[in-house]
Amino acid sequence: MKLYHNALPLLGLLSLSAAPLAAQQSAPQSAPNPAPAAAQDAAPRPKLVVVISIDQFSGNLFEEYRQTYAMGMKRLANGVVFPSGYQSHAATETCPGHSTITTGARPARTGIIANEWVDQGAARQDKTVYCAEDETVPGTNSGDYAASNLHLRVPTLGERMKAANPATRVVSVAGKDRAAIMMGGHNVDQLWWWGGNGFVSYRGTAPSPLVAQVNAGVMKLLGEAQPGLEVPAQCTSRDRAIALGGGKTVGTGHFARAAGDAKAFRASPEADAAVLVLATSLIEQMQLGKQAQTDIITIGLSANDYIGHTYGPGGAEMCIQQAQLDQSLGEFFARLDKDGVDYMVVLTADHGGLDLPERARENGAADAQRLDATLAPAAVNAALEKATGIKGPLLMGGPFGDYWLSRALPPADRAKVQAAAIKWLSAQPQVQTVFTGAQIAASPAPAGPPDTWTLLQEAKASYDPQRSGDLIVLLKPRVTPIVDPTKGYVSTHGSPWIYDRRVPILFWWKGASAFEQPLSIETVDIAPTLASIIKLPVKAGDMDGRCIDIVAGPVSNCP
Repeated sequence: MKLYHNALPLLGLLSLSAAPLAAQQSAPQSAPNPAPAAAQDAAPRPKLVVVISIDQFSGNLFEEYRQTYAMGMKRLANGVVFPSGYQSHAATETCPGHSTITTGARPARTGIIANEWVDQGAARQDKTVYCAEDETVPGTNSGDYAASNLHLRVPTLGERMKAANPATRVVSVAGKDRAAIMMGGHNVDQLWWWGGNGFVSYRGTAPSPLVAQVNAGVMKLLGEAQPGLEVPAQCTSRDRAIALGGGKTVGTGHFARAAGDAKAFRASPEADAAVLVLATSLIEQMQLGKQAQTDIITIGLSANDYIGHTYGPGGAEMCIQQAQLDQSLGEFFARLDKDGVDYMVVLTADHGGLDLPERARENGAADAQRLDATLAPAAVNAALEKATGIKGPLLMGGPFGDYWLSRALPPADRAKVQAAAIKWLSAQPQVQTVFTGAQIAASPAPAGPPDTWTLLQEAKASYDPQRSGDLIVLLKPRVTPIVDPTKGYVSTHGSPWIYDRRVPILFWWKGASAFEQPLSIETVDIAPTLASIIKLPVKAGDMDGRCIDIVAGPVSNCP
């Protein structure tokens, strides 16, 4: 099988002290030999905590490809496995999901209720607010913004570690700004994300010599045309064209890329390899995990998400991506092993994803469908104007999730429009239910296993009275909220259903006794669990999650 360059040529362009990964290709990539039983039953004491989020990596994807993994993902799958992890909230988008992983807090507490929301009190003309921006910066808008951690209301694990011991180094790198910012937090030593033409940080932050060097290597690779990949044997059954109309098809793309095509680079395995190169370089330069204190690095791998949106997660493209991701992670872990870092890994995802309905129907999901044009925001407003006789715009937001009633309406008209909206939206065949903000606010906080929650409880977990909509609209299962797949993305996520909520949560450290626990846990349980491992006190009530015992045998890491 022809594999992508992955990290190898990029690392070869860097003047790093460690040997290039090419020298390690012949070495086995499986997990190191387990420690003796007595050591296995002891809680780990890592000097470096590595938190990895694979964007749009559903529990379904993990199960589908688990038997094909041979390198990095195989190592993790042979560790401590929770196949039924949950991004337990209803708003299963990138920003809310990443905000839960290292904070131990659900979106209702982090304040990150969606990738973007409407703030009708915003001073600028554009009332849409991006989750990782500072909308008060003059001259910005939600599409051309100043990246910021302003809206994250709670500390991350890295922040807590640094507050307890200022010597702690906190590093965050990702393919997206919102992933790097939400997992890194407010007090980060190094924070970088892919900006389209290299890795960037907050405005005014110049790349360090190392980051500039990595950028030069990545841009050299981006400037070269890349041929398509050969299709691995496990992917051949998926290598078929799916017609979407207008002459557009997906399902046979093998990641061939023209020189300089940054958009295609972003939606390919190359992008994840580049992030891992930067992460490796920073670990080595900063000597993370080699001092007295415990350090932390969070890594957001975003190619999975862009590939899922562009081609759907059920085709040959995603199958090839899984093989590439497995190799890239294997090379990353091998580099850490060679450097002698005492590290612990947790890997999870910010959300899952749903395959495009055209392929889903061919594969037995007869009810898979695209959003009807009558539920597009402009059509909804037109229907409400007709129903109420009130001129709009009446609602902002949609076509699913949060809707905000216009603050320009008098109170009586607002009540009339809300009642009409609930009646009209609830009658639409593709709508499962409509909640009011007041209804959600009055409901108790969810408790118990996340796979047993009601839709109202899921909505409560991502509801913030200052930012969430006046109405929350939840679509029926397997409705893809994209009307026309020929003009952009073909599939997406964001629903309250299990395919978007369930994600794997995998722990690994050298000498871990492997076990698998199928009971459902939440991604908010990761931070308190890691805190227990590194002996970081967390006050009761500071996090929504709970400590999970990840040590086999009678010894428990939880207090």
